[in-house]
Amino acid sequence: MKGITAFAAGLVIAAAGVGLAQAKVPQAEADRLGRDLTMTGAIKAGNADGSIPAYDGGVTSPPAGYTPGMHPPSPFPSDQIKFTITGKNVDQYAAKLTAGQIAMLKLYPSYKMNVYQTRRSCALPERVYEATKKNAATATMTDDQNGLNDAILGVPFPIPKSGVEAIWNHRLRYRGFKFRRYFGGAAVNRDGSFLLYKTQDEGIIHYSGPGLSQIGDVSDIKQLNNIAISYLNITTAPTRLAGSIILVLDTINAKELPRQAWQYNPGTRRVLRAPELAYDNPLINSDGLATTDQFDMYNGATDRYTFELKPTAEKYIGYNAYDLMSDKHSYKELLTASHLNPDLQRYELHRVWVVDAKLKDGMRHVYGRRTFYLDEDSWNLVAADLYDGRGQLWRNQEGPLVNYYDIPLCSSVTEVTYDLQSGRYVVFGLKGEEKMLDWNVKDVDPSMFTPDAIRRLGTR
Repeated sequence: MKGITAFAAGLVIAAAGVGLAQAKVPQAEADRLGRDLTMTGAIKAGNADGSIPAYDGGVTSPPAGYTPGMHPPSPFPSDQIKFTITGKNVDQYAAKLTAGQIAMLKLYPSYKMNVYQTRRSCALPERVYEATKKNAATATMTDDQNGLNDAILGVPFPIPKSGVEAIWNHRLRYRGFKFRRYFGGAAVNRDGSFLLYKTQDEGIIHYSGPGLSQIGDVSDIKQLNNIAISYLNITTAPTRLAGSIILVLDTINAKELPRQAWQYNPGTRRVLRAPELAYDNPLINSDGLATTDQFDMYNGATDRYTFELKPTAEKYIGYNAYDLMSDKHSYKELLTASHLNPDLQRYELHRVWVVDAKLKDGMRHVYGRRTFYLDEDSWNLVAADLYDGRGQLWRNQEGPLVNYYDIPLCSSVTEVTYDLQSGRYVVFGLKGEEKMLDWNVKDVDPSMFTPDAIRRLGTR
């Protein structure tokens, strides 16, 4: 088998016989993009009291002295803390906090949220904006809402009418084309002790690739052969786990073909299918503190929940959190008992899309309900309240954002899940002690993403 085309041959979605869930908006509504709405569907204007400014295009050039390969410095180094939210004044700010944040502030006297000036820094390439405007008037879902038609490259549903459309926007938000990342992860105990995992991952986001064709005003998504993302994850530390490899091909239409996943075990030197790399199965290297579909804040199929779109809200979320990836701070400094070091975190007031996800009758998942908060300027999922089957708040999940200058694009700097019952937490995406990630990598090839390829990689 050679490359993704050979692997996925025969899996192309036939246009005939595929039901459509109408999601496209009238052209007159799509024309709001670039006028009163930004090109990705956010409200361009600021809020009533000016605490959220109008969008001015974001940060499109790096700070002076920055070169690719550096740990990105903040473009706002002079910003000062405006105020701090603690367990003592939490009620004063509760309307602009998530349920998970409120629980953290009340549970841990050492936890606080330093709030800074709001900076709407996220920016994307012009071609993504152009594609997004086309998608608004053409994109639809399949009848089960677990597949996509007539969208490419840009945000599929910049003017969403349902919660599941907003989740699709997160899943296919722009993150470049080919990437390679180096990061650490740790499950942190109540006393602050932790075991550090290190990982290299790389992938191809086919949905965002260059040279994708459009027929008139309708994108030809069938050219992707039903594969949205090819993903490879290699554990490099600790020694006893080094060499474990995960391969995932995330599909566009899960009814036609569910996610395809394999795992290479260095102990047995075997590659086995890994259908457990989905839904609520424990996330690799999380010590049971997160589910597989929490990686990237939320990933995978949408068939187990109903997703209700709530009114947009103003929330304090992790934003421009460059200190969390700075090479000036060690992991030991960052990973403190009960929570990340609050002195290295930055919160800002931003508008968010709110999606309430409830488990469907007859479906199984450890989370009976999840409330998602998506940044209006980037469609990144930035926070989530995670409830158990009894309806009790169980975990608080956060994915603070930074704007990466090389592309540009906006994405999470870390992903952290706090278990409010055990007092432990797990964090992924630690970058301060690692080589900086590369959003413009050239040597990632589709032929790398096959079971045979990871077998050869593992036995070198």
